[in-house]
Parts: sequence; structure tokens; C-alpha cells
Amino acid sequence: MRRAVGSLGIILLLPLLAAPAGAQGPAGVGSVSRSGPDPSLGSDFASWQFSLNYQYSRINLTGNPFMTNGLNTSFARYFGRWIGIEGQFDAGFGNTGTTTSPVNLNVTSSFAGGGPHLAYRNRSSIEPWVHVVVGWEHFKFTQTSGLLGDNSALAGAAGGGVDFHLGNHTALRISADAVGSRFFSTYQRHFEMVSGLVFNF
Repeated sequence: MRRAVGSLGIILLLPLLAAPAGAQGPAGVGSVSRSGPDPSLGSDFASWQFSLNYQYSRINLTGNPFMTNGLNTSFARYFGRWIGIEGQFDAGFGNTGTTTSPVNLNVTSSFAGGGPHLAYRNRSSIEPWVHVVVGWEHFKFTQTSGLLGDNSALAGAAGGGVDFHLGNHTALRISADAVGSRFFSTYQRHFEMVSGLVFNF
């Protein structure tokens, strides 16, 4: 009788004794597979990012700045943990006020470009990053003749920002860029700020 009770006790204790060993082992229940993703290589980070943002721009085409407000979108494809390629498109809308002659011209702007995107992706909720994008910028004013009107030129932006992760797939983005362009055979310097949401997938 004692042997039967002892055998039953051992049988009942076997799962409890085996569970910790399995959790620590390479192939047991609850173990981390050696053939799975290696977190140190960043393979568990999202490969794609899409951002949808509000954009404020301070435009300086003729020496007297005016402001535009609009939409900024971007895609980033990561090749590894840190480095990616970004494509960006933005559109702005505003009025020149008294900074142009004639005054109070409505203006629309658009930019499309791409370039490298470098992010410090880690285990925290804060992800700082920098980028450089080069592309084509277009301005259209309500004036149809003269210096202002319908103009396109090479432009680029350099800057960075911070993504504050709200969860596994979404983040709040705040960034700023210095923007350069070449209209009317001269160089211009602009400034823009961006804020919005980032989606990781």
C-alpha cells in the first residue's frame, strides 16, 4: 500500500518538477526556440512605418517669410534595426499676406522626395531618429504672371524627431526640418515642424 501511495505521489509531482526544466531548456514547453528571431539583431522590430502628420512651414522664397499649414505623409522601409529608406510627400496651403507684391496671394505647395532614415530603435517607448530627403518642390500662387505664379525646383530637407510609442504598432511623432530650395536661380532656406501619428507594421 505504501509503495502504491508513493508511486502515485511521484506521478502527481512529475509535471511540477518537469515544468521549470522545460521553461529553461532549449526545446521544452515555454522555452525560447533557438531557431526563432534573435532580438539582438532587431528582427522583431517592424520593417515598415507609415506616418500621417500635420505640417507647419515657414516659407522664405523672396526674403519676406509667409506661413503654410498642411499635410505631411511618409513611408519608411527598414533594412535591419537602425537604417531605412524614406519616401515623403507633403502639401501646404496658405496666404502671403503683405509679404509679396501684389499682396494677399493664396499659395499651395507640394513636395515629393526620398532619402535615408536612421532611427535608434530600442526597448523603450522613445525612438529618436534623423533623416535627409531630396526631391522636387512646387509652388503655385494666385498670381498668374510675374516672378510668382507656377514654379518648381529642386529641394531637400534635413532634420529629425522623436516617436513616442503608444503601443506595439502606433506612436506619436514630433519633428523639425531645415529645408533648402533653389527657385529663381537663388537659394532659399525654409523651416517646418511636423506632428502626427506613426503606424508600424
